[in-house]
Amino acid sequence: MSLQWYDFVGLAGVGFVLVSFFLLQAGKLQGDALGYQLANLFGAVFILVSIFGPGPDFRDVISTTIMQLAWIAISLYGLWRGLKARAARFRRPRDGGGSS
Repeated sequence: MSLQWYDFVGLAGVGFVLVSFFLLQAGKLQGDALGYQLANLFGAVFILVSIFGPGPDFRDVISTTIMQLAWIAISLYGLWRGLKARAARFRRPRDGGGSS
C-alpha cells in the first residue's frame, strides 16, 4: 500500500480534529476558542479533500461527505459566533473609573 497526497491531507485533517478534541477534553482549549474552531474547520476540509482525492463515485461516499459538510458548517457557525462575541466585547465601554 502506498499513500497518495490525498491520504496525507486526510491524515492531517484527522490529526486536527482529534488533537483539538483532546485539548478540549483536557481543558487546554475552550469550545469557543478561535484555535478550536479553526482546527475543526481545517480538519473537516482536509478530510473532505482526501475523500474526493481518488475520485470516488459520490454515491459511495455520501455519508462521509455529509458529515464533513456538516462539520464545516458548524465550525463556520462557531467562528461567526466567536467573532461576533469578540466584537461585542471590544465595543463595550471599559469600566476604568472615569469621572463621576
